[in-house]
Amino acid sequence: MKKMLNTLYVTTQGAYLNKEGETVVVNIEKEARLRLPIHTLGSIVCFGQVTCSPFLLGHCAKNDVSISFMTSYGKFLAKVQGPVAGNVLLRREQYRQVDDPLASARLARMFVLGKVTNCRTILGRVARDHADKIDAVRMDETIHQYSRVSRKLLHEEDLDNIRGIEGRAAHEYFNLFDHLIVSQKEDFVFAGRSRRPPLDRVNCLLSFLYSLLYHDARSALETVGLDPAVGFLHRDRPGRLSLALDLMEEFRPVLGDRVALSLINLGQVRKNGFNVTESGAVMMNDDTRKAVLTEYQKRKQVDIEHPFLKEKIPFGMLIFAQAQLLCRYLRGDLDEYPPFVWR
Repeated sequence: MKKMLNTLYVTTQGAYLNKEGETVVVNIEKEARLRLPIHTLGSIVCFGQVTCSPFLLGHCAKNDVSISFMTSYGKFLAKVQGPVAGNVLLRREQYRQVDDPLASARLARMFVLGKVTNCRTILGRVARDHADKIDAVRMDETIHQYSRVSRKLLHEEDLDNIRGIEGRAAHEYFNLFDHLIVSQKEDFVFAGRSRRPPLDRVNCLLSFLYSLLYHDARSALETVGLDPAVGFLHRDRPGRLSLALDLMEEFRPVLGDRVALSLINLGQVRKNGFNVTESGAVMMNDDTRKAVLTEYQKRKQVDIEHPFLKEKIPFGMLIFAQAQLLCRYLRGDLDEYPPFVWR
């Protein structure tokens, strides 16, 4: 199993990163604020107006440390990395299966099954822990409905039907999402999913966390030699990493929604940590963004037993483990791709 390395998130506007020997130095207002050995890093993610020296870019590429650039609110812009060690035979098999509708459906349904099952777990935990604060009857009905959807997915072989099932399940889940917020109810109201741009504080949190997941999914797929742009559930579109979107589906509830809910319900983020632009878009300020990144990194370091591999690994390595299992399935070593199911 690959060793879990740190991700350095740089959010301070105007920060400048450079190389000193074998270390990465973060400078703010021409003063060195942080030094990290290159061998401890797996990736660097820069938000907004953050720049890097050419020597650092080359050094990171040489040491297999990717550098991603995001907008200040988390939209992916570009990535700098060294040569990708792709397995041409593995990628050829990936492309063959993508072009086969039945093979695509077999994989797509497992991605959706993982997502639906993990959404059901999120709802079940809230129903158990906060039964006095929610519409328990409606929550139980949705949980039972998700169980029926899971059983149906196991036998579905039409890709369009699978997408339809996923869309309806996601719609019902987000219809209930406001019930999962049990504190700061007046400040964090969720009326539905809004993306580009997010139009409320909850959507701002979700979009930002999903962007982090997208980055991690891409890195995991490239590490194992798969093409992150060619997906099974999400089809080809210029500029979109469809397989990264496929892989992150089963992790949206676990590392996206759950972190967002914890931040709100435990009071780790507050109303005044968000700003509304003239266009109506809601953005986090620097302190809130740092709080989100800190919680996301903490969650990734928590150990969990993988339900298929039966070994303890950090949460942050789960997406890499799933990328490896996807490779094993494509090579024919597994009869089915086993999605990650959170208990």
